[in-house]
Amino acid sequence: MTNPAIAAVFAQIADLLEFQGTNPFRIRAYRNAARTIEDLPESLADIADDENRSLTDIESIGKDLAAKIVELLQSGSLSILDDLLAEVPESVLAILRVPGLGPKRAAALYNELNVTTLDELRRVCESQLVRQLKGFGAKTEQAILQGLELAAESQQRILWAQADVHVQAILAHLYQCDTIERLQPAGSFRRGKETVGDLDFLAVACDCGSAMDHFAAYADTAKVLLRGETKMSIRLSDGLQVDLRVVPAESFGAALQYFTGSKAHNIVLRGKAKARELKINEYGVFRGGSEKPVAGHTEEEVYAALDLPCFPPELREARREFDWADSGELPRLVETQDIRGDLHVHSTWSDGVGTIEEIAEAARKHGLKYVAITDHSKRLTIANGLDSARLRRQWAEIDRLNRRLKGFTVLKGVEVDILERGGLDLDDDVLAEADWVVAAVHYGQNQSREQITRRVIEALENPCVCAIAHPTGRKLMQRKAYEIDLDAVLAAAGKNGKMMELNAHPIRLDLDDVGCAAAKNHGVPVVIATDSHRVDELGMMRYGVQQARRGGLTAADVANTRSWAKMKKMIGKS
Repeated sequence: MTNPAIAAVFAQIADLLEFQGTNPFRIRAYRNAARTIEDLPESLADIADDENRSLTDIESIGKDLAAKIVELLQSGSLSILDDLLAEVPESVLAILRVPGLGPKRAAALYNELNVTTLDELRRVCESQLVRQLKGFGAKTEQAILQGLELAAESQQRILWAQADVHVQAILAHLYQCDTIERLQPAGSFRRGKETVGDLDFLAVACDCGSAMDHFAAYADTAKVLLRGETKMSIRLSDGLQVDLRVVPAESFGAALQYFTGSKAHNIVLRGKAKARELKINEYGVFRGGSEKPVAGHTEEEVYAALDLPCFPPELREARREFDWADSGELPRLVETQDIRGDLHVHSTWSDGVGTIEEIAEAARKHGLKYVAITDHSKRLTIANGLDSARLRRQWAEIDRLNRRLKGFTVLKGVEVDILERGGLDLDDDVLAEADWVVAAVHYGQNQSREQITRRVIEALENPCVCAIAHPTGRKLMQRKAYEIDLDAVLAAAGKNGKMMELNAHPIRLDLDDVGCAAAKNHGVPVVIATDSHRVDELGMMRYGVQQARRGGLTAADVANTRSWAKMKKMIGKS
């Protein structure tokens, strides 16, 4: 089993134990272990197989949990989880996924209103029975109703970053099969969609049977769903479906194009083929009634047969890619190596776990030239936000560090709250001393569209503010975007010479791809930033770059592809 799969098992055990109201220390042990395993850079399987190492050396992992990890690695299951699932109706697991509900409240709904399914939960909310329970209320009832759609979605899809862990592990497994000659993931994963419903792999193999035998032997396989002559489907332990198709070498490019999609992109492509008296499908490009393809080995060959460039997978959504191709203006999309600095990082001064010096060293190792320390302002008390005095002490530390650094710059920044009543959480005389100020909405997210839009535009009009952080406030499969007139916000950003952040954290990816395209249309520079709270999260930059590519952004559209000297001119600080 992979680390994420083991972490998911431990998190589920914690939820079920809390649902049953058992020992809180036991619950906390499983939760802490799940978080540790999720962030662990090494494979638990590799550590367990190393005679010179012990799983108990890992923080939060004692002898009991180490034994359970071994049980999972060896059998793919865990007896304690099986016992808990036998005691709790399976349908209740869906209720535990409703954002903001939590195991304790789910237990109250189960015990007092006999709620066991999402449909029953919707019914008792709409009947206003939930607000009558102790510890609930009308607002909680409404929040549950809003979260039901996200709970249903979370049963069907996973984050792209989570899917990537599966993809890399499956690729590593399949590459061990000697009969597989070519291999490529396809589908929405290859297009970089922020959430993924299933995984598709295409392969060329000299022995189809042995390739499928090897696929079925993947360690995380829970069930083989279907096996045909050229296609096989399995279900992983977390419920994700994975399909493998073995195709002829002469059709690999056509199949890769077809199964990468999107459906809308392929419909346009078929129309263009028909206009040229060609037929295009997963087997190749054909002329007239001929059974011999004129193209199909590679994607480049397939698109060239239609006088088209080979579109980057991220653009294949039938938005503007064909117009760009017709005009000869297909953009060269931004790449991770284009990024010069990270402009949203948290340290131990607020809610991060790395010191400023540790962050600088890690950023340098990622090939960056500058990093902005943007700890929270005082309004965010839960994150140990900084007041003016603490912020100035932090900036003095940054000044001292910069005097020692060569070829790298730490920027004095802050993530300042946009207050519910309007205005900012810190005075302008303090903010004016900063190199970089990113403003964010953290409170008052249930305000009206007009209120939130007005607050954000007012922040953009403040001369000290450089950019707006995570502009819509969404968290994928957890929290919808707050109501905001993004077009009006982007117009205000353009008018005031400000920027929009694309938050690269895989649970945010905010701006979304459509928002990135809108920023480009308004001439508003986008800043891709990680919002890192740990030094190992600086690598999340690639998720943001991928989202920017889906929005059609080039290096010129992304502000932090520039040196800090050029960035300073853009924000009027030179």
